[in-house]
Amino acid sequence: MQIGIIGLPGSTKTTIFGALTHRDVVTRPFSSGKFETQTAVVEVPDPRVDRLSALFQPRKTTRAQVQYNDIAGLDAGVNRAGGFSPALLNAIAVNDALLHVVRAFEDEAVPHIRGSVNPQRDLRDLDSELLLADLAVVEHRIERIARDASRPGTLGDAARAEMELLSPLKAALEAETPLRDLDLPPADLLRLRGFGFLSLKPVLVVLNVGDQGTLDPATILTYPHRHSALIALRGGLEREIAQMDEASAELFLSEYGIAEPSLRRLIRLSYDLLGVQSFFTVGPDEVRAWTMARGGTAVDAAGTIHTDLARGFIRAEVIGYDDLVDAGSLAEAKNRGLLRLEGRDYVVKDGDVLEIRFNV
Repeated sequence: MQIGIIGLPGSTKTTIFGALTHRDVVTRPFSSGKFETQTAVVEVPDPRVDRLSALFQPRKTTRAQVQYNDIAGLDAGVNRAGGFSPALLNAIAVNDALLHVVRAFEDEAVPHIRGSVNPQRDLRDLDSELLLADLAVVEHRIERIARDASRPGTLGDAARAEMELLSPLKAALEAETPLRDLDLPPADLLRLRGFGFLSLKPVLVVLNVGDQGTLDPATILTYPHRHSALIALRGGLEREIAQMDEASAELFLSEYGIAEPSLRRLIRLSYDLLGVQSFFTVGPDEVRAWTMARGGTAVDAAGTIHTDLARGFIRAEVIGYDDLVDAGSLAEAKNRGLLRLEGRDYVVKDGDVLEIRFNV
């Protein structure tokens, strides 16, 4: 799972990336087709993993992970000068979701590239660039199909079906509607996967409000789109906390009455936005959180662990996280009759603890 961090130059997205990854980083701006994408894998905070680890005292504890990619600053207006380069488009398109950082604070030492701070404008402008990039892809493909159709007998059923699929997308993009707002069936989403549409990706809008700004994003801007979420945080403060050792960070949070760093919520929100959930495997060797798509089955979960488990799947022994913690051990859970056997079509729930029975 990959999440691309985007934002205008000076949006402070690299500050957010540094806080997420506990690193001091600098991303050089996009120039002449050459740029850097900083990459880091981040553990997903989940108190359930900590609780299970305390119960089982395993030799190893493994949390779910998300990869964040800090992409060079995108300058709104570039599409009116010929469009994003293929390299930059590809750097965005490979991500499963986008984290759009928007600056929402004044700082005389760092002038805003537009001359003023206006989060709603900045969000709209960069969104428009992503829409224009998608529109260019759709128009190019439709023109190609139409050109082929000009030759007698060349427009087959597949091309006709593709034209019928793309035409409503073109209309939506021309109306400045992101593709994520459309009610596209799973079959159409599968057919569109190869296009790498940017406005189809789920997006988490992150407002950096500076040291004193409000943490209520709804008072700053609106973003009424599907498959999206909003969060406000104090980027500089979060980076300071991220660079402290655990004891110092806990003391700092306690002194300021902060329940938890906003970054933990940001990571959980971005994880949820991907449409995934966690299930767990437990034992003396390892307690591990596994990531799978919401709505997936027991055999899908088995395949997530190892393809051999899916191929030889027999049954899954299942218990809910809350039931296991309440019982205090697997042995007591068995005594209480809380463990159950489920077949391959069982829909796994977030927090299920599984043991796969298989034979190959």
